[in-house]
Amino acid sequence: MSSDSKMTLNLLLLGRTQSGKSASGNILLGSIDFASCLSLHSVTTSCSLGRSSHISDLARRSGSQLTVQVQVLDTPGYPHSSLSKEQVSQEVKSALAQHFGEEGLHLALLVLRADIPLCVEEDDHSTQLVQELLGPKWKDYTAVLFTHADRVEKAKINTEEYLHAASDTLQKLLQSVQQKYIFIDNHTTILKEENRKALRKIMGFLRQNNYQTIVFR
Repeated sequence: MSSDSKMTLNLLLLGRTQSGKSASGNILLGSIDFASCLSLHSVTTSCSLGRSSHISDLARRSGSQLTVQVQVLDTPGYPHSSLSKEQVSQEVKSALAQHFGEEGLHLALLVLRADIPLCVEEDDHSTQLVQELLGPKWKDYTAVLFTHADRVEKAKINTEEYLHAASDTLQKLLQSVQQKYIFIDNHTTILKEENRKALRKIMGFLRQNNYQTIVFR
C-alpha cells in the first residue's frame, strides 16, 4: 500500500500448462497483457508482470474509497513441455523477488480447469510447487481459481453441485486453503463484469487475511 487511499494488489498465477493462467491474468487485469492461445506445447516460458489501470470502485477503507492497482505475475506452467520443475521454480522465485520484493505477495492463485477432474498426481505437482515457493504458510496465501466456468454452466451445473460432486482430491485441496475459490469464464464477452466479480472475491480473501503479505528478499 502506498498511501491510505491507494493500494497495490499483488497476485501470482500458478498452474499446469494450458490451464488458462494467462487468460485468467487478462481477466484480473481487465486488459489483454498476456499471450493466450490453444497450443500443443507450453506457451509461457518466462514470468511476465501485468499491471491494471487504477480502479476506484473496488474497495473502501474506514468509509473512504480506495484506489486499487492490480499486479499479476504470470508464470510458466508445471509440468512444462520444455522446462524442468527446478527451472520453473527458479524462474518464479527470481520474478517474485524482482517484481514484488519487500512489497510482498497478497495471494497466489492456483489455476485449475473446472471442466477437467483433478487427479492426485496433478494435485501433487501443483501443491508441491506452491509450498516450495510460499513456505509453511502457503495455505493462508493461496486460493483456487477455476477456469472455463462457462462449460460448467453449459452443463447446467451450479457451483454448489459442482463442488459437492468434486473428487476427494479437489475437496481436500479446497479444505486446505480454507474454501477460498473463484470461478472465471475465460470466454466472457463482458470483460469488466468478470473482472470486478473476481477482484471483489479476492478482496474478501485479503480482508480475512488482514491484508498481510508474504515478503520476498
